[in-house]
Amino acid sequence: MVQTADVEGKMKEAVEHLSNEFRNLRTGRVNTQILDGVNVEVYGSMMNLKQVATMSVRERDIIITPFDQQTLHAIAKGIEDSPVKLQAIVEGKQHVRVPVPPLDANMRKDIVKQAKQKKEEAKVSIRNIRRDSNNEVKRDQDGGSITEDERKRMEKKIQELTDKFCKDVDGMFDEKEKEILTV
Repeated sequence: MVQTADVEGKMKEAVEHLSNEFRNLRTGRVNTQILDGVNVEVYGSMMNLKQVATMSVRERDIIITPFDQQTLHAIAKGIEDSPVKLQAIVEGKQHVRVPVPPLDANMRKDIVKQAKQKKEEAKVSIRNIRRDSNNEVKRDQDGGSITEDERKRMEKKIQELTDKFCKDVDGMFDEKEKEILTV
């Protein structure tokens, strides 16, 4: 039997996933979160950059200080091979510097386009949850475990949740778009 709390939980997960996706998109200001998805080959296996180093921001650069100095070159290679398309510079034996160039107008438009695509994927995910939940409610009614009035009430509640979370997604996108386009 469908519980609206379960439906709401699934929709929240879709919104949280979108939030994580948005964190990985570049904006006008330098942020270490753009390197969150970077994996580095160290000690014979792939590890997330956060597991092998600390990161900080200095002006327009991200400074990466590894826990083990022998991993400097592996970290630089991992960043350069990642989809973020940034150059990593090994400086001495202490850290890796990643200069983050300012975004030009075309790059900003491309990033907004990526954000819009991620927004639409999140909304599709929410609508799929709605569809699956409504189908389950109909099966419950057909099975005799709920009445037609209960089915209609449940479908209405599911639609209200769908509307609420789609509105949240739109708000998140508007905020991210503003952040990306701010020079």
